[in-house]
Amino acid sequence: MGVLMSRRQTVEKVQKVSLAVSAFKDGLREQPSTRQRTEAGATSRGTLEQAVQEGEEEALAGPSQPEESSTSKAAWERLRDGRGVEPEEFDRANRFTPPAFIRPKRELHDDELPHISLEQREQVLNDEMCEICEVWTAESLFPCRICSRVYHDGCLRRMGYLQNDSAVEMTETAHTETGWSCYYCDNLNLLLTEEEMYSLMETLQHCKIIPETCLTLDDFLHYKHLVHKQQFEQPMAEAQEEQAALQFSALDPDKKGHIEWQDFLSHESIQLLQKLRPQNALLRLLTVKERERARAAFLALDQDSDGFIREGECRRARHTWFRKHQKETPSCNVSISHVGPMSESSPASSGSGKSQEKTPPATEQEEGRRVDWPSFLQENVAYILAARPNSSALHLQPPA
Repeated sequence: MGVLMSRRQTVEKVQKVSLAVSAFKDGLREQPSTRQRTEAGATSRGTLEQAVQEGEEEALAGPSQPEESSTSKAAWERLRDGRGVEPEEFDRANRFTPPAFIRPKRELHDDELPHISLEQREQVLNDEMCEICEVWTAESLFPCRICSRVYHDGCLRRMGYLQNDSAVEMTETAHTETGWSCYYCDNLNLLLTEEEMYSLMETLQHCKIIPETCLTLDDFLHYKHLVHKQQFEQPMAEAQEEQAALQFSALDPDKKGHIEWQDFLSHESIQLLQKLRPQNALLRLLTVKERERARAAFLALDQDSDGFIREGECRRARHTWFRKHQKETPSCNVSISHVGPMSESSPASSGSGKSQEKTPPATEQEEGRRVDWPSFLQENVAYILAARPNSSALHLQPPA
């Protein structure tokens, strides 16, 4: 029989706050006219609420289809708040209410270079209590491979985060070196601040992208052309269009002819982070587990232990080491995307199956340039972050 340890006071406080928020939302639903008058008079330019309001007006301005307008409105609200299924869609008797995600805020020191030592290893420790119920039991807890959070599979099911295939994947990989990402780390969109999320929503609305829908190759290329023209005021070059097509293929590993909404959103989120934040700020997003895996990768390449590797090796890392674990690969094989490099003679690195892609050969100049540890981290940080989701899609395709 397991010993139970609960943070009772914290749970009670959270429950009180949840009740207050629910009561406030219920009051707003009962007084729609009051809320509309308040929003109309408020000067909320530059906020996420304004973007959602614009989405609602756009939906209502089209054909008179109440059900579609309501669906579109709910989708924009979920995109704004980083939420999944609405609490109203749960059976409250048997389900927990999903948490409200709080978007991060930029700090003054975020752009400063963080000190990440190569020699000083960091201890990787997981939490002792389930992130959802905040209770420790003798039952098995499933750890996230990115952060320190752990979960009961029952709690994840009641939250609605585990369904069929995802439940099987978690139970099979969570305790292996491949690992499993929790619902916080699996969603790259949650790395964006409110201002960054507003910028992304504004772009999606301008390009007529409908949230929670799949995109075909034509849709994806049309979107990329519009974004490029909006940003640079000139058409996209042929080489850039080819790179966009390669990115689409990377986001559609199963060759279904379309990319899922969550994969598209993760790709756009990581690209926006690259555009708006310096590499030093991205380095601060890395967790202890990610930093340790990067150390293992660099040390495995630094054969002579002089603190440098060749540019060609660093370039190949972007194509192989931080790639997703492929479902076709047997579970006994170690995924280099999560634990570091393998030798070229390893069976897992010999390219068996369609999931393996050829790495472009490095030029003599690239092979000659030496890369130290800080440069290695800065050049690969975006690919490390892009490897967080559980999806087999490659959310950031390295340039050819």
